Amino acid sequence: MSDLCAHLDDVEAAAGRIAPYAHKTPVLRCSALDQILGAELYFKCENFQKVGAFKFRGACNAVTSLSEEELHRGVATHSSGNHAAALALSAKLAGSSAHIVIPSNAPAVKKAAVEGYGATITYCEPTLDARESTLAQVLEKEGRIMIHPYNDARIIAGQGTAALELLEEVGDLDVVMAPVGGGGLLSGTSIAVSESSPSTKVIGAEPLNADDAYRSMQSGEIQPSENPQTIADGLLTSLGELTFEILKERCSGIVTVSEDSIVEAMRLVWERMKIVIEPSAALPVAALLEKRSEVSGERVGVIFSGGNIDLERLPWLK
Repeated sequence: MSDLCAHLDDVEAAAGRIAPYAHKTPVLRCSALDQILGAELYFKCENFQKVGAFKFRGACNAVTSLSEEELHRGVATHSSGNHAAALALSAKLAGSSAHIVIPSNAPAVKKAAVEGYGATITYCEPTLDARESTLAQVLEKEGRIMIHPYNDARIIAGQGTAALELLEEVGDLDVVMAPVGGGGLLSGTSIAVSESSPSTKVIGAEPLNADDAYRSMQSGEIQPSENPQTIADGLLTSLGELTFEILKERCSGIVTVSEDSIVEAMRLVWERMKIVIEPSAALPVAALLEKRSEVSGERVGVIFSGGNIDLERLPWLK
């Protein structure tokens, strides 16, 4: 299945597969944010998911899809943090093992989480080429199963379960918004929404300083990021072939937002909702702050992607 595009039945199957392990995260409201942003907002809080991010859904679905022989071989991936922790925990729960290639500039809190789940870690330079070449060496040496952070139908289907839960709980949404980096969450969301609520639009939000998805959608061809510089460390990767094809077909659009708006949105959520989200999770709120999406008065679902942040490096303390 990992070489094929996912569909709604794959998302529904993933929901059943991960149910014994994943949290069914809450959907929160905030009247203050409704008023400030001018819409009726429903926040799907994946910051309360295991490992503190939606990534556990996809990793858990991928690992629980493996055969006994594959579990015995173990899994490996490259990740800046959340997918790394998610795969490490998923492998541990399944009685398998994980080897993670992590860029040297990943946040300390995310490195600590991966270590805590018992994975083997190899550090590399913070470029996509370095990540992929280092991982290739690990796979060749150890014979592990590669679980890509986003360009894998099992991952995409697992990520789509967040939107599926959101629609089951709220329903009749005009728009669902999610951040986009490699596109696993947004493409899974697009599948779940387009097939179960066709009238609902799906909008991705992306840092202006890491706008490969926006440029790719505009040009019709994948436009990789080169050394993106954004506070949203979970959104540094470029779209994959699978995620791009799904987004071209099913996503209503992608908007870009400034670094200042990301920080403002993150702080707004912390102060008004009293919950911790990481910069990447703040992108949809930042887009609403910048009025990049015309959603005035509409019912909008927002997926908060995660809550893993180094408390020693809060952006408004600089």
